[in-house]
Amino acid sequence: MNHLIHPNYLRAGLFGIQDGLVSTTGVVVGISTGVEDKAVIVLASLVAVTVEASSMAAGQYSSEKAVHQMHKDKKHTDSLIAGALILFFGYLLGGVVPIIPTIMVDRPPQARVISIIAAFLGLFILGYIKGHLVKVKPLRSALELFIIG
Repeated sequence: MNHLIHPNYLRAGLFGIQDGLVSTTGVVVGISTGVEDKAVIVLASLVAVTVEASSMAAGQYSSEKAVHQMHKDKKHTDSLIAGALILFFGYLLGGVVPIIPTIMVDRPPQARVISIIAAFLGLFILGYIKGHLVKVKPLRSALELFIIG
């Protein structure tokens, strides 16, 4: 593995981006299925991605803090705040991917399809990058993330 990246930060970043892609796609698809008003879809999606990123970052901080407290005898080299921020911004990054088509395409049904495709493409690219970082077959890693979401 690339030793320049702390394993906890890699986990937080990957988890944030992946969850942001998948969860926000669900929000965008769900809202745009029931509502045709583009402004409502975008606003609700932005609110959801911001709230979810904040919640995930808080969960990252508190769960990692529990691990630190449980293993007092070990020297921890990661920062709780850095891990939470990485997850937060990773989630936002992943979350904007399915929102962008709704902003750019005027018709919600077409934007919905493009959002789904963009999310799958994002998962594939994230898996490929992960493969390179952890020194496994990038294409296999990309296909795995593409399939499991």
